Amino acid sequence: MTASTGSYSYDELNRESRIGGMGTEGTHQVALIDLGEFETRKAEIADQLWQAATTLGLFQLTGHGIPLAQIEEAFALSEKFFAQPMEVKETMPLRPGTNAGWEFKAQVRPSTGTPDQKESYQITLPRMDGLWPAEAALPAFKDKMLAFERANREVAMKVLSCFALKLGFAEDLFTRAHDPASPEYQSTLRLIHYLPMENAKPEDFEGWRAGAHTDFDCLTLLHQKTGQGGLQVCPGYAAEDGAWTSVEPVTGIITCNIGDMLMRWSDDRLLSNPHRVRMPRPDEYLGPRYSIPFFAQANKDFVLRGPAGKYPPITAGDYILERIKANYDALKSTG
Repeated sequence: MTASTGSYSYDELNRESRIGGMGTEGTHQVALIDLGEFETRKAEIADQLWQAATTLGLFQLTGHGIPLAQIEEAFALSEKFFAQPMEVKETMPLRPGTNAGWEFKAQVRPSTGTPDQKESYQITLPRMDGLWPAEAALPAFKDKMLAFERANREVAMKVLSCFALKLGFAEDLFTRAHDPASPEYQSTLRLIHYLPMENAKPEDFEGWRAGAHTDFDCLTLLHQKTGQGGLQVCPGYAAEDGAWTSVEPVTGIITCNIGDMLMRWSDDRLLSNPHRVRMPRPDEYLGPRYSIPFFAQANKDFVLRGPAGKYPPITAGDYILERIKANYDALKSTG
């Protein structure tokens, strides 16, 4: 695949438009950070997180406190959700502007101009009316996914409190910014099913499961399954000239990356670097790939204001709307 071209209002999209090619394989070190004994080790953990977030912009977590059994249960429920007939999933459609509900091959990246080869189901708490599967079809799905969303949010707030310390903010700033009791809450738990590649034609392997991109949010927590690889990250603004490092998937280890919202909020000190999911090679595992990211996005009415004031203040809601609009304009330019 070749990169698309265009000139966009956001630097993030200008970067994305240049990184649709294969690039080269890299061997950057992905930091593995233990959150165990968090309260007593917080200063040490904050230093480790800061080092990772100001270089590769991606790191992995152990000792995070989410039981392996709960993670495996979430994956099992995700597989059951996507195994439902298409006509059932179509009754829970992704609603424009809500980031809630189910979509199929609807996300197109400016880096490629082609749809990601996946389907997904978004859970955004204030916007889920009529979008949960029937209890008879998937017993306890809603309750267990709400519990998993809460568990991931708690981990995200620990990590973000460390960044608050390093940036000179109040330690609870990001926790207040991601208040789930508010109707303005916009953090999202997403279940993702990448389509299997058995019996694929040779040309099918030339695309991407998910084209190169950065995330809109503050912090992404990603759960992957052992043996279902493909995630790659590339550091730096000049990603089109960089090397893509594969991130090993291990069930129970959380992979985190900084998003565009936090990069802006930190006056560009924390790095939202491009990542992608490559197609498997013909000699690799060709079955379906499942992942579960949690996107921590500040509440819509919370004002983003960096410590040094590099950018003018903007609410998180306005930031996301502008970012989505810029992405939509980018897609129109590729079509």
